[in-house]
Amino acid sequence: MFCMCRFIAYIGKPIFANELLLKPKNSLMRQSYHALESEMTVNGDGFGIGWYNHFRRKEPALFRSIRPAWNDENLSYNASMIKTNCLLAHIRAATQGGVSIQNSHPFQFKEFLMMQNGGIQDFGKIKRRLINRLDDEIFQWIQGQTDTQYIFALFLTIAGEMKRIKDKLSFDDLSICLSQTFGEIEKMKEEVHNDEPSLYNLVLTNGKAMIATRYSTRPELETRSLHIASHAKCYTCSNGFLKLDPETEDDKAILISSEVLTEDKAHWIEVPENQCIMVEEDLSVDIKPLI
Repeated sequence: MFCMCRFIAYIGKPIFANELLLKPKNSLMRQSYHALESEMTVNGDGFGIGWYNHFRRKEPALFRSIRPAWNDENLSYNASMIKTNCLLAHIRAATQGGVSIQNSHPFQFKEFLMMQNGGIQDFGKIKRRLINRLDDEIFQWIQGQTDTQYIFALFLTIAGEMKRIKDKLSFDDLSICLSQTFGEIEKMKEEVHNDEPSLYNLVLTNGKAMIATRYSTRPELETRSLHIASHAKCYTCSNGFLKLDPETEDDKAILISSEVLTEDKAHWIEVPENQCIMVEEDLSVDIKPLI
């Protein structure tokens, strides 16, 4: 059984977090108890927010909880105080791993954040193999039990290996590392005769650029929903309606979400299955097949 988590990723003009998480009629808060594009309408097994303040440091801040998003006063208060150019937010319906802060997304390693809606069926069958593949430092970083943390750890290991060859990794390089991560996991599954599907709806960012995937190893099965709104300079919410102001040459923002947040769906694109969204530092967007 896959988790039916929901998430939002934002990068662009600085915005207060509550404009996305609390105010819209289909806000992430509302999706925690009444998701519209998911078989599982309740996502009450914790939540998390990761955001960046590059004036202070390159590493992101994290606020995670095991409480349902609709029942945490700290979320409502802090979201109105957080202003950031890059935000990842996630509400959880637990499958792999129990309900704990260590299992709440997003996960952070140095300047990177990752979160996911999906997973690896029968993950326990390959867990030992995956652990043996990990760099020692990365393995010691793992605190939770979710398959997402182990996917992230394998990605970090592969990226570290590439970095020993190249001085600096571009986000194109990181997308290759992500593809290799998926490929190695599927090879491990073959070795233990696990032919169950894997779904990889995930987001990776360093606060300056972003990668998101909507990917299934069994394309005939419907993957989790994923949408992008990329032609706006900012997002503002009034009376429950999220508005997208048209972008200018010098001012734009990108919003990636499990569910459409606005009443007007014309601004949104449903990401095709088995595709990767690449958001560069200049906020240019490319949607392409995952290599």
